[in-house]
Amino acid sequence: MTAPTGLAAGRLGVPAVVSFVMSGIAPLTVAAGVVTTAYAVTGLTAIPAAFLAVAAALALFSVGYVAMARHITHAAALYAFVAAGLGRVAGAAAAVVALAAYNLLQVGLYGAFGPAARAYAAAKLDLDAPWWVWAVGAWAAVTALGLLRVDIKGAVLGVLLTAEVLAVAALAVAGLRHPAGGHLDAGPLAPTRLAVSGVGAAVVIAVLGYIGFEGAAVLAEEARRQRRTVATATYVSLALIALLYGGSSWALAAHYGSAGVVGASQALGPGALFSLGGRALSEAAQVLYLTSLLAAMLAFHTIVSRYGYGLARDRVLPAALARTAANGSPRAASLAQSAVGLAVIMVYAAAGWDPMITLFFWLGTTGGLGVLFLLVATSVAAVVFFARAGTAEPWWRRAGAPALSAAVLGTFAVLVVRNYHTLLGVPAGSAAAVLFPLAYLGFALLGAAVGRWRR
Repeated sequence: MTAPTGLAAGRLGVPAVVSFVMSGIAPLTVAAGVVTTAYAVTGLTAIPAAFLAVAAALALFSVGYVAMARHITHAAALYAFVAAGLGRVAGAAAAVVALAAYNLLQVGLYGAFGPAARAYAAAKLDLDAPWWVWAVGAWAAVTALGLLRVDIKGAVLGVLLTAEVLAVAALAVAGLRHPAGGHLDAGPLAPTRLAVSGVGAAVVIAVLGYIGFEGAAVLAEEARRQRRTVATATYVSLALIALLYGGSSWALAAHYGSAGVVGASQALGPGALFSLGGRALSEAAQVLYLTSLLAAMLAFHTIVSRYGYGLARDRVLPAALARTAANGSPRAASLAQSAVGLAVIMVYAAAGWDPMITLFFWLGTTGGLGVLFLLVATSVAAVVFFARAGTAEPWWRRAGAPALSAAVLGTFAVLVVRNYHTLLGVPAGSAAAVLFPLAYLGFALLGAAVGRWRR
């Protein structure tokens, strides 16, 4: 009997797609970890304005991205968009970059979950086990959930995401209700605060905090009313996450004061956010921090498996990875991604490498950089695609917004590469700061070679 080779169409509505997209972004993880890191590393109080400015730039990108999604439906979305605009060879280069980037994002999360779960279990349950034991437990859960029907996974993520969003919103409200000195200062939200030295590092951190928002088109083949679902889910997710990031970062600045938020972030880390609420809310947020990481792992696992399936279907990867289960899940690609995750955990455990620094921060940040490169390429591809296709899309959608997006996101990419040592916490010019960004050139060349051979 021939194995099923198609995804299950029509199973996801807008709420489910939003759940996948926002779970990948991991709002609580970013609000607690990335936002406080931005304050601690840059020493600036313009972090809320930086998050809102980046949201505006990504809204520009979304115009061309959504327009492309109306004409091209593909599980490996960014690969398909680049291929449609810039040719199959460029598309294959984008495919390898996407596989590397999304895999790094997915496996990097195990490096955060393991230590966090270990610390929580030791403090609250008097259980002590190595970080990798907890990471393998999370891996087993993701592997099992990854094989379920996509709508069931969407429901699971919806529950976890709702609790996570409510926690971030409650913490932000608590911080804003108790501002330093009894006066609520809206200054950190002002765009003028960005006109200071060193703001590039703040923008860089903010950009990487949004990585994952582009995931709606990956689920288009499984969505109901595909064109409307992708567009609505993309804009809703971007608006919600901008509100959460802007609100939580402003709440930190308001609660600790402009003179104290940097010091509090440096001293407390994620605890600076958890401390905004009462004891019960703080305790709940710490548990939800773990579920946030778990939800993000599952969301990125879903993206990687769809990319593997879509690329195998197009013969960029071995055709065996295009096999699906009876429930429409891309079983072969899902299991392949799970094998990669387990191998990474075992290698890091055997080598004794620091999971938070070298797995979560280094690999996760590098994965985010790869996706940023893909967003720039997609913006360029949109301009070329619509120029050739001669569609009825308005000028702003087919040329204006994508061209402006390419320029803005290209500038962001340059800033990220220039500030990469800051993101990794290593000296300027160190091997890691140079080799990790440079690795994408190798991935792109490998993909281009595969594309040329396949062509």
